[in-house]
This record gives sequence, structure tokens and C-alpha cells, in this order.
Amino acid sequence: MRILGLDLGEKTIGVSVSDPLGFTAQGVDTIHRKNINYDIDEIRKYVEYYNCTQIVLGLPKNMNGTIGSQGEKAIKFSEKLMDVLHIEVIMWDERLTTVAAHRSMLEGDLSRSKRKKIVDKIAAMYILQGYLDRLSLNKKE
Repeated sequence: MRILGLDLGEKTIGVSVSDPLGFTAQGVDTIHRKNINYDIDEIRKYVEYYNCTQIVLGLPKNMNGTIGSQGEKAIKFSEKLMDVLHIEVIMWDERLTTVAAHRSMLEGDLSRSKRKKIVDKIAAMYILQGYLDRLSLNKKE
């Protein structure tokens, strides 16, 4: 069982994937968005290549937990993904994942240009890893 993690942005989509056992998330790529059909076709390639059974899509929420315009866009995108790819899409609270991604890259002493190229992929890893950790915790209970 592999799960695809996505960090949906206005211009890019960060992509991550779980290991086959569902313990860890690895960053895969960043899709440069063009239009909805192109975006979904690119995501389909990863779903098929990794034989994913689910997609975890970051849900941007306001700090008070409400869903704003970006969150609404993510929800609509998830619905389109489910309709076209016929795969379960789980929405996952992504608050502060980009901040955490930047912090980890700063700690790794990456240059600004390198950080800019991989921040979305790293954020997708944080989104997916959070979901995987929750799954693991639920299995222990």
C-alpha cells in the first residue's frame, strides 16, 4: 500500500510518496501547474507508477481552524481528483508545513535558490508523514 502526498499551491504541486509499508514519506517531485487537466494527468502518472491506493492532499486552514479561499480551492481540487482518478483523497491539515519545511532546510544550510526549488516537495513530505504517523498511532491503540 503506497500513498501519494500532495502540497497544492497556486503555481506548483509538491509530490511525496510513502514507502511500501506506509511508515515514511519521501519527496518525489514538484509539478509546475499549467491547467487542471495537465495537473491531474501529472498526478495520475505518480499514482500509476507507485501503484498508490490513496492520495493525501494538504488542506490549508486559517490559524483559527476555519477554511478560507485556498482551502476551498483544495477541496474542489480533491473532488476533481476523485472523479477523474477514482481514488480516495484524504484532506490533511497542512498548517505550518511550509514553515516547517523552510526551517528544516535552513537547518540543513541549503541556499535560498535550492530551498525555493524543493520547498513544495518537502512540504508534501510533511503532509504525508503527518498522516502516516496518525495511521501508525491509530494502529497501536
